[in-house]
This record gives sequence, C-alpha cells and structure tokens, in this order.
Amino acid sequence: MKKTYVFLSVVALALLTACNKTVPTPDELNCNPSPLTVVGGNINADITGTFPVKKFAKNGVLEVTPVLKYGDKEYVGETVTYVGEKVKENGTIVNYKNGGTYSQHFACPYTDDMSRCMLCLRFKATAGKKTYDVPDLKVVDGVNATSTLTKANDNELAITPDKYQRIIQSMQEADIKFLIQQSDLRDSETKTQAMKELQQAIKDADQDENKNISSLEVLGYASPDGSVQLNENLANDRQKVAQKYLARQLKKNKINADIDSEVTAEDWEGFKKLMENSNIQDKELVLRVLSMYPDPEEREAQIKNLSAVYKNIADDVLPKLRRSRLVLTTDIIGRSDNEIAQLAKNDPAELSVEELLYAATLTNDLNEQATIYKKVTEIYPNDLRGWNNLGIVNFKQGNTESAARMYQKALSIDANNPDVNYNAGIAAMAKGDTKKAGEYLGKAAGTTGNLDAAMGTYYTMTGDYQKAATAYGKTATNNAAIQQILNEDYAGARKTLAAVAEPNATTHYLKAVVAARTNNRDGVYEGLRAAVAADASMKAKAAEDIEFAKYAEDDTFLSIVK
Repeated sequence: MKKTYVFLSVVALALLTACNKTVPTPDELNCNPSPLTVVGGNINADITGTFPVKKFAKNGVLEVTPVLKYGDKEYVGETVTYVGEKVKENGTIVNYKNGGTYSQHFACPYTDDMSRCMLCLRFKATAGKKTYDVPDLKVVDGVNATSTLTKANDNELAITPDKYQRIIQSMQEADIKFLIQQSDLRDSETKTQAMKELQQAIKDADQDENKNISSLEVLGYASPDGSVQLNENLANDRQKVAQKYLARQLKKNKINADIDSEVTAEDWEGFKKLMENSNIQDKELVLRVLSMYPDPEEREAQIKNLSAVYKNIADDVLPKLRRSRLVLTTDIIGRSDNEIAQLAKNDPAELSVEELLYAATLTNDLNEQATIYKKVTEIYPNDLRGWNNLGIVNFKQGNTESAARMYQKALSIDANNPDVNYNAGIAAMAKGDTKKAGEYLGKAAGTTGNLDAAMGTYYTMTGDYQKAATAYGKTATNNAAIQQILNEDYAGARKTLAAVAEPNATTHYLKAVVAARTNNRDGVYEGLRAAVAADASMKAKAAEDIEFAKYAEDDTFLSIVK
C-alpha cells in the first residue's frame, strides 16, 4: 500500500486556532489499491489517514473531495466534510484534543481515456469567516486497466444453421398380401392403390433428371404361426414371387434397376408392432408373453393358450403379416451450389428458406452474407434464423448496435431461443451492459455456443474473478488468460496463451503483461514486439500501461513503443 505524506486537515486548519499555532508536520495518507485498478469496469479506491492530536481547529471546517484527473478532464467524487467540535453544521466531528481518523471512498466508471490518470484530493478549509486556499494533493498516480482487455468478441457466436440437403431420400412402399400358407400372387394385390403409387414413383425416379433410384427391395415375410420350417419356405416363396413380378414391371417400362431381397421367416417384430397399435382386448398380456419367452415356438404356444384373445389375433393381425413388401428409396437431388449462389444474387425469392440460408455459407464475404441474410428476413420474416444470422454478421462487422437490434427481432419470434439469447448476451457485454448480458445468458442453456466461456467473460467483466476461473475451465482464449492474470495465476496464463488457436495482437500483449509481472524482461520485449507487429496501436497502449511502468525509461522498451 502506497503512503503519501500530505497536509490533510493540518495544512490549513492548524492556522485557524486562536493561539496562532505553527503548521504541524504532515501525516500519512494511504490509498487502497495503489495503483488504482479497474474491476468490473469501475475504479474503486479507499483513502485513509489520521488527524493528529491538538491540530484540528475547534471552529474549523474541512471539505475533502477526491478528483480523478486525466488529460484535460476531471471526474469529481463525493465530498466528505469534517468539522471541529464547536462547529454546528453537519459533518464528521474531529476532536481537537484526541484527533481522529480520515476515510474517503472514491468510485467512478472507467473509460479508455483514463488510462493515464492520477487521483487527487481537493480541499476547502474555513475557520469562522476565513477561507484558506489549499492546492490539490496527488494521492496516487496511474491505473491498472488490464481487466478491460476482456472483450466480448473474443467469444464464438452461435449461428442458427440451415437444414439444406442437396440429396434428400424419399421412400415409397407397397405390400402384396398372401392367403394363409400360400405364396400365389393374386391379381387383386397388383392393382391396389399403394401398388399403383409405387409403380408411378419408380417411373418418376427413372425419368426425372433430379431424381435417382437409390434402391429397390423386396422383403418376404411369414406370420409367426405354424412351424418354423413352413414359415421359412413361405417367406422365401413370397419374396421370389414378388421379385419376379417387380422385375417384369421394370422390364416392361424399360427401367434398369437392381432389386435387393431379404427374407423374414417369422415376423415377430411386425407382430409386436401391430399388437401395440391394435384395440385387441388383453393385448398387454400378449405383449408380456413376447417379452417373457424368447423362443419362437414357446411364444406361439403361450399365445395360442390365450384362446379368447387368439381368435382376434388370427382374424385381425396374422393376415397382415403374410406378405411381401416392396420398398423404393429415391434420391431427390436439389440445386447445385452454383445454382443456389446465382439465384441468391439474382432471384432469391425462387429459393426456399433452407436454400437461401445455405447460400450465405457459400461465401466468406461479410457484405455478401449480410445481403443474403437481409433477403431471408424480407422473404421469410417469421424465421428467426435470418435475423439471428444477420446479427452475427453485423457484430463481426463491428456494428454492435445493429447486431443487438437483429437479435431483438429474433427474440420477438422466440424469446427463449438459447442461441439468440447467447448472442444477445455477448452483444450486451460488448456494449458494456452487463446487467442485460446476465439476463440473456441466463436463458441461453442449451446453446450451440460456448456458454461456459461467455459466462467466464461475464464474470470477468463484473469483477468476480473466482467464478470466471470456474466458468472458463480449460478454455484457451485471451479472455480466459486475462482472468488468470487477474487471479495471479501466471503459470496458468502462460499455458493458456500458448494454446490460443489463432493468436492476435492481444494474445502477444498479454504474454508481455505476464512477463512484466514475473520480472521476465526479455519476455516483455518479445511479447510487445509481436503485439505491435500485429497491431501498431499497441505501441501507444503499452507506453501508457502501468503494467510496464518499471520499463518506462528503458531504451529497448522505448524503441518498441515509440
């Protein structure tokens, strides 16, 4: 804690006594912290001292005002008044005989132009009708603003993605039913509506240039009644009959496609599904039998023992399992990337919302992305993804206010969307509104963004460095390293900075800060050289930064920051 010798009250008030006493020696004045430190975006300081015994005039009044001076500006704090024991006006009474203690708190929001400042005390001293001029007294010089290097844009943003798929698969199927213990193809089964739709879908997939037949399958089944050998033969025969029929249809329509086949001798899975969806009385009892008896013959015997139920099963369930299933899988091919990109520029209304959102991912140009997302908001205004993603682009372009407005538009569609709340929280931090940031981040659980890292930034900005450390965990970012520096975990900060995926000027600057705090002169120079090489504005910042105060007269340091 720095101690500064000052007049305080005695410099003026000792002259106020009727006996005309001489000016006493100065007292010690302490400031905590020293130097000043920015925590949670604010400067807070406590100034303390003592009033010596038999020095404070009984009719004296001393008004003390802390003043932060920076450049040609001042931030004036709250005035505290001390009065002698015979003074009737309000103030803290200082006893002439015993003296007393002096205590003053100073607080102000930090702004970047305060990087070079000093905290002073301003006095107004009176005794009776006489006023004494006392010059401003410097208490402490400089402010440590390392915490302000924490930036909201160090956090990744949560894009709400498109669901565009160039190739989408579609399935069409139809059943050919057979009589019990038979595999003869009946004409009526080839003329069902499902079969007509399947045949038409096969033709469409073959003729449409935007479609492909991915697969054709014929699956043969038998119901799980009767012997296993009988059912195997039936399932095989039913599959072969259906496949021959399908092959004839393909040949007739001049369609070249392979046919895959599969056989299920006893369709217990189909049986279970039909039972679950049926209204058959005591179906739960039947389902319990299925779970209790894995052996198929035992299952069948137990179900047949339920004579009242089995008749309904034989009439309503088993006939549906005596079948072959024909399944067509079609690839539906969408527009190419080039087609989508051209339409996004020339005729965006022709694109679906998924295609238009996808178009924005085909370019890295932020202006082009902004144009596309703006079109999304115009054509599909009720899809929050356009607003959210436009906000992300605005934020990356440095337009935080516009980004915040876009997020509000998205939240008007869905106030609880975690990704939008996450992004809105980051924007609020960038604007310095930590209260709003906390509200948004509180609704961001489940976001695809890194909520832990964002909370670490939030806690750092609000001055809770211990919570910040917990939130960041093993995150390797500039912000994470800053909280480690503020927690005096310099080894951890070095490790984090070394692991930053894309180091920038701030990364190197923070390495220099760690080196300065650990008396590593060469590390200071190395970090600063890399920082100013990446961003020349770091020269002026380093020249004023109290972190490097002990190097201020060093020739090497000066050569780097000049």
